[in-house]
Amino acid sequence: MTSPRTRISAVAATVLTLGLLAGGCGSGDGDGGGGGEDVRTAPSAPPATGTGPYPTPTPPPTPTGTASAAPPGTDAPARPRPSGAGEARGSTVRPEDVDPADADKVGEGALTALWTYDTAADSGPHDAGLRAADAGWLTDAYADRLRAHQPQSVPGAQWQEWAEHGARTAVVPEKTEDAAKPPDSETEAWRQWTVTATPEGREGWKGEPVVSAVYVQLTRATADEPWRVADVTVR
Repeated sequence: MTSPRTRISAVAATVLTLGLLAGGCGSGDGDGGGGGEDVRTAPSAPPATGTGPYPTPTPPPTPTGTASAAPPGTDAPARPRPSGAGEARGSTVRPEDVDPADADKVGEGALTALWTYDTAADSGPHDAGLRAADAGWLTDAYADRLRAHQPQSVPGAQWQEWAEHGARTAVVPEKTEDAAKPPDSETEAWRQWTVTATPEGREGWKGEPVVSAVYVQLTRATADEPWRVADVTVR
């Protein structure tokens, strides 16, 4: 049974925005390559056990350092999927490949899926969130939020540069816990990760890695059920 919670608000600065349910994995969520709304979630975090509070969850990320293709306050159409593109390669790791009782493994697999972009087939980072939702890494509620989200702006300059090279991101999540992490309960676990996504394209092209500090909330109904990612916050 989880301990009482204290509502804690957090400021999530998206470094990579997935266009998921925010301004997108997350982590908040956003649309690829700049511009996009930041939709945050309401759940409150458990009380911190260290010096700093864990944030209220907000969804994943989009490549930043880029200008929005649409003027502020306007809704631009989503970038069309590349013509002739096949299925996105995405992450090859699936929930059935990891121990569902291991929150670390489930969190790592989910983040890898959320940050794996394939510009040869994806219309934007939001597509990675949809793949993660369909693969079963996320809770039903979180998956539904990502599916319901409609990106309102086109990916920015960084995504466009990656697309010119037909880039796909190589993702390396590294666990980086801190003193503020709440203790695990039977039905809730928090994890902190540093996620490095490196775009790798044709003819050996490689772009600058994008590094994000990511907080993951995992939940399950009972101790006998598999962990699933309930929310992601990017700082």
